[in-house]
Amino acid sequence: MKKYFEKFSLVELNRTFYQYPRMETVEGWRKKAPKDFEFTVKAHQDISHKARLKDEELSLQTFKRMKQICEVLNSKILLIQTPGSLRPNALGDAEKFFKKINREDLVLVWETRGEAWENMEIYKKLGQVLRGVGVVHVTDPFRIMPAYTGEIAYFRLHGLGKQMYYYQYTDAELQKLKELIAPYEKEGKEVYVLFNNLSMFDDAVRFMQYLLKGTFPKITRSTGLVSIREVAEKTRYPVAKSMLIKRLGWKLVQLGMGRQVRLETVLAGLPSKSFSSVDRLVEEIRTVKKLSD
Repeated sequence: MKKYFEKFSLVELNRTFYQYPRMETVEGWRKKAPKDFEFTVKAHQDISHKARLKDEELSLQTFKRMKQICEVLNSKILLIQTPGSLRPNALGDAEKFFKKINREDLVLVWETRGEAWENMEIYKKLGQVLRGVGVVHVTDPFRIMPAYTGEIAYFRLHGLGKQMYYYQYTDAELQKLKELIAPYEKEGKEVYVLFNNLSMFDDAVRFMQYLLKGTFPKITRSTGLVSIREVAEKTRYPVAKSMLIKRLGWKLVQLGMGRQVRLETVLAGLPSKSFSSVDRLVEEIRTVKKLSD
């Protein structure tokens, strides 16, 4: 928490999705945070996964509890994330729910999941409904842009890999991200960008520096084999090549200036065997890939 307060002015609180924290705990978070620090809150899964956005006692009471948490934290945004199993035929239920609750000044943002919501006809209908109830659509901009934003645009990035969350964004991808969100800022909207991937802390720091200074911090301290070693040593040895790819293959290494690749790419040509130490792994890469320090 201390590290987040030092680096960021905003954090999305996900603990509230899994459990109802005691109000004393919530008050403690607010007291520990700087006065200008902003919390956005993820609504408990009782609303999204159990009640499935239906206008019923469980969802209405849960919303009241989430609203209380937001009030204590001085949070203006409450995120509702529904599962991929919630299909577009639930849009009517969602509309009734959003009309029924007493949100007052609280901004509601809704992340839909699943390809069914990306069908153009459904996408347009979703935008019409969200505009009518004043709820912001949350998306991953690398996948699809929101159907409706209002005065706030809220993006959540989950990664571009084969497995959700197991991802680290390249400098080029973060440059693309800026291009994707820039039009919303030009329209005068307040834009929120939340990283929700395994390297989210570092990716967020890199993106902030790029926005502020136009440059990126180094992914690793050095390049070439030294960069590979720095990434590859973050696991226990001995380790099989397949397990190494599973654990660390999604991470980036810096082979040269402006040349970032995933460790999985570096490991691709190596024999399928176990490596007793990071030293043996690096030596194998040096021999097979003809790389130098």
